[in-house]
Amino acid sequence: MRIGVGVPLPLTGPKSGFGKMHHQSYLMALEEINNSGGLRRGKHAGYRLEFLFDDTMGKAETARKVVERLISQKKVPIIMGGYSSAVADAIATVCEKNKIPFLSPSAAADQITQKRRNYTFRINPPASETISGFQAFLSGVVRPGSMAILFENTRFGTSTAEAMKRWCGENGVAVVMFEPYEPWAADFKGVLTRVYAFNPDVIFTTARLTDAVLLVQQLAELNIRPRLLAGVSGTFAMPKFLQSIGPLSENMVSAVLWVPHVKYAEAEKFASQYKRKYGIEPDYHGAQGYAAAYVCRDILERSKSLEARDLVVALKDTDMMTILGPVKFVSYDKYRNQNKLSTLVVQIQDGRPVAIWPPEAATAGFINPAGVWYQR
Repeated sequence: MRIGVGVPLPLTGPKSGFGKMHHQSYLMALEEINNSGGLRRGKHAGYRLEFLFDDTMGKAETARKVVERLISQKKVPIIMGGYSSAVADAIATVCEKNKIPFLSPSAAADQITQKRRNYTFRINPPASETISGFQAFLSGVVRPGSMAILFENTRFGTSTAEAMKRWCGENGVAVVMFEPYEPWAADFKGVLTRVYAFNPDVIFTTARLTDAVLLVQQLAELNIRPRLLAGVSGTFAMPKFLQSIGPLSENMVSAVLWVPHVKYAEAEKFASQYKRKYGIEPDYHGAQGYAAAYVCRDILERSKSLEARDLVVALKDTDMMTILGPVKFVSYDKYRNQNKLSTLVVQIQDGRPVAIWPPEAATAGFINPAGVWYQR
């Protein structure tokens, strides 16, 4: 017997690279789970899992149709996946309407778990909290006086940038630029010329992979050398980013959810097995998918039935450790059914990302690319 789980992902389109890593990680976890006996306890002990993948193309409207089909035709008891915030928001809306639990491993926009939804549970931290570790690092180590904030005009980018701006205001850091741009920008030179004139202590960006590569390349072309260049979501630590810009990445800092050598059980094992299986090293997207698959198994093992009410109870009672870190869904402030996941800070040293914050998770110290400027 098998239990099918609906997994909508961007398998084609501009976000398919992220979807591919999620897809491969789900498949890898699924193989491990089923080879170890599938569901091993509870009412459904002995059942195998089946992940029913479908392509959202990275579009919210397509995602709605995909999820409606998975619910009405495939009769799945739970939906897991998505990727971007706009798509996850659309999936959550459909799931709430149909009273089907939705486990979101990756979407970051704050609003996903701020809409008083009863069936939406998120593993990923909200965008405004993805930089909590980075903010602590700035306070404890860097102590900047000024910052330029360049952010993509998306739900994730805006939420993150506004959180950083609030932090700056609360900590006496002058925001000399607060500049949105459209994703997949064609040129940053105009805005970077203005950044150069302000000479901020820190340039902070929410740029995703393609934009981050262009941004750094144009910084080099204009000979702009910020005291500290920092990003979020691990962009500056992604293998593809490092391969694309080479030595230009040295000393860059990034707020991240996960790196292969993080001190979580099985994290390094997952990374090495993934690389052996697929030929590349996984980033946090892979860890999200892999962790979500095991959270899904845990929920199904503990649920008294496949009815939504029982699955929701099991989701609310989740308390487990994954390769991504602890997963426990709680409600606090404006959030409902939200996992409070700690974030890390990594720096590129000798061509590879190493954890430098928080101290208890650090595997290396911070290399200050600008001497002692921050110790004032």
